[in-house]
Amino acid sequence: MPNTPLLTSLITVLAVLLLNWGDPVLAALPTGSAVTDGAAILRNALPIEQKDLRKMQDTLEATSKVVGSSKGNRWVALNEAAASSQYLVITRKKSILEAIPEASREEGEALLESLGETVQALGDEASNQNIDGFIDLRRKSLKQIGDLEALLVNDFPYTIPEEFNSLPRLLGRATVSIKTTKGNINAVIDGYNAPLTAGAFVDLALKGFYDGLPFTRAEDNYVLQSGDPTGPESGYIDPTTKKERQVPLEIRIPEEATPFYNQTFEDIGLYKATPVLPFAALGTLGWAHSDQAIDDGSSQFFLFLYDAELTPAGLNLVDGRNAAFGYVVEGSDLLKKLEVGDQILSIKVVDGADRLKPHA
Repeated sequence: MPNTPLLTSLITVLAVLLLNWGDPVLAALPTGSAVTDGAAILRNALPIEQKDLRKMQDTLEATSKVVGSSKGNRWVALNEAAASSQYLVITRKKSILEAIPEASREEGEALLESLGETVQALGDEASNQNIDGFIDLRRKSLKQIGDLEALLVNDFPYTIPEEFNSLPRLLGRATVSIKTTKGNINAVIDGYNAPLTAGAFVDLALKGFYDGLPFTRAEDNYVLQSGDPTGPESGYIDPTTKKERQVPLEIRIPEEATPFYNQTFEDIGLYKATPVLPFAALGTLGWAHSDQAIDDGSSQFFLFLYDAELTPAGLNLVDGRNAAFGYVVEGSDLLKKLEVGDQILSIKVVDGADRLKPHA
């Protein structure tokens, strides 16, 4: 990335003005819109507090509200967002690297160098008013920021209640590839915010439990469900206990350090709360339970078919009643093509299997 004194000075002057006056991209936009992109939700759900990366992330994500605008001043906002990001990479490099655990610092330095090159190119696309190029490089920048933010997490941030010691738990994140009869889907499974739910899913995926199972429910603009084993059982039978393994309802909100267990939002009076992992994106993975209980989910899961009008973020009937535990990050367009009778051919854990612990 070019880093001449002149370039640095120009970026510094511009970005200082931007940071001191507030973010013009954010200021010019309506507030209160729910985040509906799974990758963005996952970035925001990481248990980190690195303000410089968060500032850069928020600034770039906010441009999504102006890239489609036909107003001439959109390029002013996009140039400012790119300049602010360049400034943060150049001037906050030391503080960002110091926040990364030493074991991952070399990887972080390489990522930060690549990010610097990307946001420099992002600024060029904004200057040239190339909207397609800007969108592609913004996506790449946000992916690099997310990778950097993931390096910031050191130890698992809280203790899971002892009553669940026998259950598997995912102490971090995993990436899975879901192969279906109509194509492939990739998803990130989030154990930071739903460790027992994510742990049960990854454990069953590693066991090959889901391979060959059909989708048993497909409701337009609502859910696509699978995980019901063949035979009379409705869930996974633990070979040791000979009983169905059941996972408690597990939901975390931003104001709490740990999830709530076996309580719906209605039970605890949180009628307007938003979970850290909301059902707000096409391909949100949710854990199914029966109508009679909230702690009897065993193996069945669903993919939420988010629709901005029919199942709007924050106003659906699933948040606070079911646990979300991940998001589809590739192949979400395939979801609305799948029907009852289509099959999961396999679910492979392509990253993060080492973060699964069989019990406490």
